Amino acid sequence: MTTVRVGLLGCGNVGGALVELLEGHGKAIEARTGLRLELASVAVSDKAKPRPAGLDPALVTFDPQSLVDDPSIDVIVELIGGVDPARQLVMGALANGKSVVTANKELVANFGLELHAAAAGSGAELLYEASVGGGIPLVRPLRESLAGERITRVMGIVNGTTNYMLTRMTEDGASYDEALAEAQALGYAERDPTADVDAFDAASKGAILATIAFGQAVVASDVHREGIRHITADDIARAGRLGFVVKLLVVAERDLEDRISVRAHPALVPSTHPLASVRESFNAVFIEGDAVGELMLYGRGAGGRPTASAVLGDLVDAAHGRAGGNARAPMAPPPPARLIPIGDLLSAYYFNIDVKDRPGVLAQVAGVFGEHRVSIRSMEQHGIGDEAQLYFHTHDVLETDMRTTLERLGELPAVDRVGTLLRVVGDADL
Repeated sequence: MTTVRVGLLGCGNVGGALVELLEGHGKAIEARTGLRLELASVAVSDKAKPRPAGLDPALVTFDPQSLVDDPSIDVIVELIGGVDPARQLVMGALANGKSVVTANKELVANFGLELHAAAAGSGAELLYEASVGGGIPLVRPLRESLAGERITRVMGIVNGTTNYMLTRMTEDGASYDEALAEAQALGYAERDPTADVDAFDAASKGAILATIAFGQAVVASDVHREGIRHITADDIARAGRLGFVVKLLVVAERDLEDRISVRAHPALVPSTHPLASVRESFNAVFIEGDAVGELMLYGRGAGGRPTASAVLGDLVDAAHGRAGGNARAPMAPPPPARLIPIGDLLSAYYFNIDVKDRPGVLAQVAGVFGEHRVSIRSMEQHGIGDEAQLYFHTHDVLETDMRTTLERLGELPAVDRVGTLLRVVGDADL
């Protein structure tokens, strides 16, 4: 039996669940792997916060640097979150030759190259399965099982909070504010929901997935980002009548020239697509490759125990490496991403405008579409007089042409308001 000593930075929702899993599953891990995972120390910042019942108070410290510097600790698990002080602590641990397991998507999405370089320099491992998709295995399949596959597209739901909100808006007709309040009451959304509803969380995860899938260095700021604050119950209801479901997606694609695009935004998904049936706080990622075709990974995308399960899987891998078992070669620093500008992307769109229902208005609108090469697949009008609304579904069009069209429509005297613009992923039966 080989003992691997573990230092835990952070003992919140995920850290507490990890402590419980180590206690409850430790014997089974020993039997299957020949490894004893010994929790050596736990660094916390809040002295008053309750700790897991099975955690020995003697292991708790308020000095996280002491774990990084302790030569007897083999692996550091970072569950603090955010960039500071997590970045300094992780870099210090790697410099000291300690392998690091982290669930910190913000850190990996913004400083992944720096962290991988530090790991390569010391021969340590950097593992972050739990940074994307909670308990769903995503990073390891992309990095290992599909290492020989030319991935062409990764598309999925990677934020449980917004998926829960959109589910309530779809199934119950709830407003955005009502859905957010319910998500907060259930603990799915923070008091400040910005990271989730404005798609910062999804963009970070998209950067991680794209970097692994395509072998090009993508950071969070490279990801085009749009949130769901502007989505209304009416948008969702009308999308349903057209055969679509509204989902906040991460979409990462590679073209034939190995240029890539990465974006996080709400989109219309055909109700027949597997992603359309992903409800509440569940996550799912759809992967497309040249040889493998299509596959989807699905499961709990958030929560203490599912995320801790992914952390524990990485911890066992790191422990094998420390014990001289199956340490993988450090990830080679990928080249800078060859990004396709968002304006050069082709997509179908759905949007609405409020107009004055008067003779000649439709001709003016159609003239703007024609001027900017936007072809309309379908159009319908609701309301009359000064309360008329026109709803459009386009064929594939360049993003830059679509944006210019919306700007020009907003300048027409007969147009009172340009409403929600949503990209369409795939076709529904219209």
